[in-house]
Amino acid sequence: MEFDVLIPARYASTRLPGKPLLDVCGKPLVQWVYERAKSSRADRVIVVTDDERVKQAVEGFGGEVCLTHSDHCSGSDRIAEAVNQLHMPRDRIVVNVQGDEPLIPESLIDKVARLLVTDDHVMVATACHEINSPKEFNNTNVVKVVCNSKGYAMYFSRSPIPWPRQISEDGVKGLRHIGIYGYRAGFLREFTRWPQSDIETTEQLEQLRILEHGVPIAVCRAEEPPGAGIDTPEDLEEFRAFVSTKLASSL
Repeated sequence: MEFDVLIPARYASTRLPGKPLLDVCGKPLVQWVYERAKSSRADRVIVVTDDERVKQAVEGFGGEVCLTHSDHCSGSDRIAEAVNQLHMPRDRIVVNVQGDEPLIPESLIDKVARLLVTDDHVMVATACHEINSPKEFNNTNVVKVVCNSKGYAMYFSRSPIPWPRQISEDGVKGLRHIGIYGYRAGFLREFTRWPQSDIETTEQLEQLRILEHGVPIAVCRAEEPPGAGIDTPEDLEEFRAFVSTKLASSL
């Protein structure tokens, strides 16, 4: 199985400025993500950033980095520029691991890549896991996905979907989208030529641009929920506490 992992790491985060460089127990956040991706079966792991400070930090811990423009409207657009800079062949498989997902399981990275490896017709792949909490189901920061019987995405939304007209005794039934994507390099070049769609800008979800253009997105289910991404100061403190506890238990 041959593929590369590209990690978009934008410096100018609205809620956490300088997010990739925030310190977690002596390492910048982006390094935790990089090291997790290196544990997967990827041939190369490359951080893709628009900021010289992030570039220097990645090079400082021995990582590979690609510097892109700062005006991209999504992480996928940023990854597409890197694919061109790196002269990747059309059929090369690229997995986009978000730069704020330090707890993403390496097995999930491999599983998303495998969807493209085993089926030449799949251009885009992603992942999900079951939602069992009403609080999570109703949280607009949690993206949901509805899939068809063949395992392809029908729609993504920040709203609760499918909306239960009647709550069953089994409770909430939904799927949380996990923000990891697998692509073929040639598809990414095509993707950047499409204008942002109305539903993409409304929901602020780049994957809706793909669905609106009629490209199927294959979805695999995670065997276990990945750890939370780092979106808020509270998320950051929780991750710091998690790492501190883990380090202390290893002593």
